[in-house]
Parts: sequence; C-alpha cells; structure tokens
Amino acid sequence: MTTFLDRLVPDELWELFQRVVPPSPTRPQGGGRRRADDRLILAAIIFVATTGCTWRQLPPVFGASWQTVHRRFAEWSAARVWAKLYRILLDELGSRGELDWSRCAIDSVSVRAAKGGT
Repeated sequence: MTTFLDRLVPDELWELFQRVVPPSPTRPQGGGRRRADDRLILAAIIFVATTGCTWRQLPPVFGASWQTVHRRFAEWSAARVWAKLYRILLDELGSRGELDWSRCAIDSVSVRAAKGGT
C-alpha cells in the first residue's frame, strides 16, 4: 500500500496539498469514528480521476468507503481546494522553469464572434 499511495500522492504533492486543504472539523462532544486520513482520501480521489472508475467501484484498499471519499471530494470542491492547488502547482512549476509556455501563445488579434449565425 505504501508504494501505491506514494505513486498516487508523492510527498511533494502532499506538502503542496496541505497548504490548501481546510483544517479538519472538530466535534465539540468528542467521540464518534476517527476521521479518515486526508492523504488516503486524496489518493482515492486521484485514483477515481485517473482510472475513470465510479465512486462505487473504488477498491477497499483505500480504507474508506466510497461515500466518505465522495463526501470529502464535495467538501474540498466547495472550499475551492482544487483551484487553489492548481494555482500553487503552476506557481511551483513556473518558478522552477518547468512550464512550456510556447504552447500557450496568444495572438494579439481578437475577432468578435458574429451574432446569429448562417
């Protein structure tokens, strides 16, 4: 499991992710089940995104139910974690000079779309 987890969520990605993920909520009354590990949940989300499987097809190797993984995905989406992580990744890669901007060239000419159609 360790190598599988490390392939899905390498240490460098995990460090960046920890900068944008909201803190875990605490229960004032205490008790209840222990919260599933964020790194395992992130690995499960990446697994679903990269394999194309459905949430329900998530293998039990992640140690959390598909409902838990999907709920955490929804929570993090509402907190805009993915947009923040994307921005941090671009900034990190850009500062290292590892982005190829040649494919992002924008022409200085802009053309307004015609209304209506033909």
